Amino acid sequence: MYKNTAILTISSILFLSSCDKNNNDNTIINEFPTQTVVINNPIIDHLFTADPAGLVHNETVYIYTGHDEQVYGTNGFLMKDWHIFSSKNMVDWKDHGAAMSVSTFSWAKADAWAGQCVEKAGRFYWYVPMAHKTIGWFGIGVAVSDTPTGPFVDAKGAALITDKTPNSIELNIDPTVFVDDDGKAYLYWGGWGYCRMVKLKENMIELDGDVVDVPGLSGFTEAPWLHKKKGIYYLSYASGFPEKISYATSSSPLGPWTYKGVVNDLVKNSPTNHQSIIEFKNQAYFIYHNGGLYSGGEFRRSVCIDSLFYNLDGTIKQVKQTTKGVGKVL
Repeated sequence: MYKNTAILTISSILFLSSCDKNNNDNTIINEFPTQTVVINNPIIDHLFTADPAGLVHNETVYIYTGHDEQVYGTNGFLMKDWHIFSSKNMVDWKDHGAAMSVSTFSWAKADAWAGQCVEKAGRFYWYVPMAHKTIGWFGIGVAVSDTPTGPFVDAKGAALITDKTPNSIELNIDPTVFVDDDGKAYLYWGGWGYCRMVKLKENMIELDGDVVDVPGLSGFTEAPWLHKKKGIYYLSYASGFPEKISYATSSSPLGPWTYKGVVNDLVKNSPTNHQSIIEFKNQAYFIYHNGGLYSGGEFRRSVCIDSLFYNLDGTIKQVKQTTKGVGKVL
């Protein structure tokens, strides 16, 4: 079990002052008790991880991440594979290693960017974008496994979405897939200000209908994430640049969407801001990345987790970014 835990101890402090107006020796003592704080953000500190996608299965949280490998001081994303981490308590994380790479897909040539894994009928489908060898720039592929940690294999042998898919040309990145209570699945994706959506067939590897544009997302940049709570559908996404995370709501996974506001403000040392939202043991969590590790930055990011809370009317309170994360004061 890999443990990412930093300990900060604040020692007792004595502050002394003396002498009142009558020159009496009046000593004031302000004492702060020793406090040990567990620091959990970023949650992984032995490699750079980005674009986290959370999944809850069998009392375990799995996080599927990209892997930043760029050399310090060099510009541009260098991402060749994806990693999986798991935890049963949101503090101690097991590293399952590089579970999938660009080479998993014969049609792809580079750029293992942001994806998401979902469960459907006992199988696990991992949707990921990569630069295509022959069709346009980016395509979206899907891999499948019988377990949440793999092994994963290309489920289709070809990209699910490419620049040749009607109404999909532009930047086909950042897929999010949502499986509703009735078993129907929906794929959202997009970049450079274009968000698109399509239904998926029962087999999860074919489109079920036409690709449509998604209006109503104020300032959309990239990184859509779809989740549901108490009958409300939430579509969060990166907005502006540098990016904040905004969100919209709907009574249907198909929309229409109504903009509601900002969930997460700018993050430390990274202009990109990529999120997932899960619920585990009756608590909601906001999983994101920043550039908070030593030597981290725009192309060397790290996954963090903070608690997320809803208002009584179903709107989301803005996330408070912390270094403590979901750790506790001992």
